[in-house]
Amino acid sequence: MPKWFKITLKVVGGIIALILLLFIAATLYITFNKQKVLTLITQTVNKSIDGKLVIGELDPTFFSAFPNVAVSLKNVSLKDNQWAKHKHTLLRAGDVEVAVNALSLIGGSVNIQKISINNASIDFFTDSTGYSNTAVFKKGKPKPEDAEKEKDDDEGAAAIIKRIDLNKVAFALDNQKANKLFSFYINSLKGKVDYPSEGWKAKINLDTKVKSLAFNTKRGSFIKDKQLRGPFDIQYTEKDGVITVAPNKLNIGEDPFIIGAKFETAKDPVKFTINIKVDELLWKHAADLLAPNIAAKLNMFSISKPLAVTTSLVGDFGGGGDPAINVRCKVANTTLKTPGGVMENCSFNGLFTNGYAKGQELGDENSAIGLYNFTGNYKEMPFTMDTVTIVNLDKPIATGAFRSKFDVAKLNNVFEGDPLRFTNGVADLNLHYKADIVDYQLNKPVFRGAINIKNADMTYVPRGLNLKNSSLSLYFTDNDLLFKNIRLQSGRSVVNMDGRVKNFLNLYYKDPEKMVLTWYVRSPQLYLGEFLGFLNKKSYVRKVQKKRTNNGNLAEQLNDVFEKATAELHMLVEKVYYKKFLATDAIASAELTDNGVNINSISLKHAGGSLNISGRVVPDGKSNTFDIKTKVGNVNISTFFYAFDNFGLSSLTSKNLTGYLNSNASVKGRITNEGSLVPRSVFGTLSFDLKKGALKSFDPIKSVGKFAFPFRDLDNITFQQLNGTFDLRGEKINIRPMQISSSVLNIDLAGVYSLGTGTNIAIDVPLRNPKDDYKITDPEERRKKRMKGIVLHLLAADGDDGKIKIKLNKNRKKDKDKDDEDSKEKEAK
Repeated sequence: MPKWFKITLKVVGGIIALILLLFIAATLYITFNKQKVLTLITQTVNKSIDGKLVIGELDPTFFSAFPNVAVSLKNVSLKDNQWAKHKHTLLRAGDVEVAVNALSLIGGSVNIQKISINNASIDFFTDSTGYSNTAVFKKGKPKPEDAEKEKDDDEGAAAIIKRIDLNKVAFALDNQKANKLFSFYINSLKGKVDYPSEGWKAKINLDTKVKSLAFNTKRGSFIKDKQLRGPFDIQYTEKDGVITVAPNKLNIGEDPFIIGAKFETAKDPVKFTINIKVDELLWKHAADLLAPNIAAKLNMFSISKPLAVTTSLVGDFGGGGDPAINVRCKVANTTLKTPGGVMENCSFNGLFTNGYAKGQELGDENSAIGLYNFTGNYKEMPFTMDTVTIVNLDKPIATGAFRSKFDVAKLNNVFEGDPLRFTNGVADLNLHYKADIVDYQLNKPVFRGAINIKNADMTYVPRGLNLKNSSLSLYFTDNDLLFKNIRLQSGRSVVNMDGRVKNFLNLYYKDPEKMVLTWYVRSPQLYLGEFLGFLNKKSYVRKVQKKRTNNGNLAEQLNDVFEKATAELHMLVEKVYYKKFLATDAIASAELTDNGVNINSISLKHAGGSLNISGRVVPDGKSNTFDIKTKVGNVNISTFFYAFDNFGLSSLTSKNLTGYLNSNASVKGRITNEGSLVPRSVFGTLSFDLKKGALKSFDPIKSVGKFAFPFRDLDNITFQQLNGTFDLRGEKINIRPMQISSSVLNIDLAGVYSLGTGTNIAIDVPLRNPKDDYKITDPEERRKKRMKGIVLHLLAADGDDGKIKIKLNKNRKKDKDKDDEDSKEKEAK
């Protein structure tokens, strides 16, 4: 063995022996000088604090911290000088183990290499006035004269701690002035501290349960009751007083986060910035990490896939306000569940901030949610929203732009066949909207933009109305709703429409019954029978009867509007068909309400003349009640009777009549949902004036004439003018006294004609032939002559077989004498 190597071994062995001797000496020193060492440690620490450190007992632990000397301190407490007022002990520990440098201890100073605190509680408390028990720690460096005095007193310098271990330690930072409460139960904290010239550095491994992380106790705690595990790299720079926590992986609950932070301790109050990043975080887990006021809102929603999230918290430890919170997230192809429905294949970028308006107080009222490049499917309908913004989470208001293009049959998933059912067609939506949010659903949205539907087939279920190959464009302005380029086709009918609803959105939500839809309708041909559904009462029962709301079921709202709103129609139709009826150049003004149809005026050309109609039609069960007034001008009576199915008459039909009719009528009655007149339902008054007319093959006249006038042409009875008035009373028609002056005979008649039983018509027929009466130019002379000669007094009444029989009217003379007496009495009066 070389000589130099032997010398080296001896030197090393000597050093080791010296260290062992020193360690044993220090241990023996502590063992036999416990009280002195305890006093030394207490005095050393108390020099650095403004309070009182109490150590119950001190024992050496021999080789537990070799080559340093370790002592175990039992029943340790640290209190500030104001403890008697607030009763919050800053440190209470059952066991504190301190490892000190042996040489410094023998030299009369304490260099703490490691401190372990076990089974303890640490309570940093600040009262409502701003006083904190952390005042126990002296701030700043001692004045030069004080430092020189301490040096002269030779009582040691302030302690330096290089390692810290905490086990089963309850830690709390309770700031009642700032309404902040940070509370943790530390299972384990192991830290190593170095002291470079610019400050200090620490590496810490932490395993703790968060009891409270409340930046504002009025709002509640973040990550409450979550286990937090991971390393921290912390650096303090003495020059600017900044503590920096380097970004590191940290587990919160089951999820890994990258967390970094900065604390500016030189500022008063201390400012902090905390940055958090996670690549995959489930929505439910994210909500559970936040304060209750935010979590309650987020839990109303659900996102199936994990989000990528970055968060920053910026604030201070004073003032009591919320920190500035900014959260960004990103998710792709996920399912989003909301109170308003489920959206599939959603992708978006999200932003949350509680400082939307700069310079205003942080909190819910100044919070905003932004969603960008939002795409998805709602009930199989694809949509895109470039930007959605929700501001003021206390009273949320949402704004955004919505675009979608889809087959209109997909709307059946929204309406569920109630009240509209679609088959063909394409819808294209481009809308900007603004809406309140109530119970996490859009409430009373205000739209601007357009909806275009082309080539659609649809059914309006409540009225049984089928529309084919229809198109429409809806334009939402700030106040009104405009309808343009509307084409509706029902069977053979084609309708082109434009329309407008003033103050649409306000009335849509508040007073749909006050809404007026003004329509301007043009049509080349209209078959009224295909639109009778508008007259009918609803023929179905809604699936669910609910109180109308402003935030939910679109089908419910639309059905409510359709049924309650008033439609004001202005129509111009080239041809109108209704069963046998044909009219041209129809001009109409009407109102459609939930109670029926008000006909302001209808004018049209028919049968070579004109018709004017006004009145009302009201749905009533399986039929509809009508109350109308009509004016007929110079129409061909045969065509007119044919068009209206002879007005329910069976004996007098269009085949029996020719001539040109003028008439006024005011009638009430019923019409079926299929458009047929309900028999015996018509009541009212009908007056007529028939010119250049003829009565052809009218059986009641022929049955009389074949006996009385066998040689006259009773198949073609002509007359220059015929007028009269009928009172319609259901199945009975009261014929007011009228005179018929014709080419064959003259007739006076009056009485009741019944569609059932009860016909009783008095007929007076002079036997003279009136063939040449038209040559008499003097009306008075012609009147006197018409009843000259023999007059037959006949009675048309029901026979025993139910058919109308013509017989002599035996009571006619008595009735005539009574009428004469009444006339004389009236003249005398």
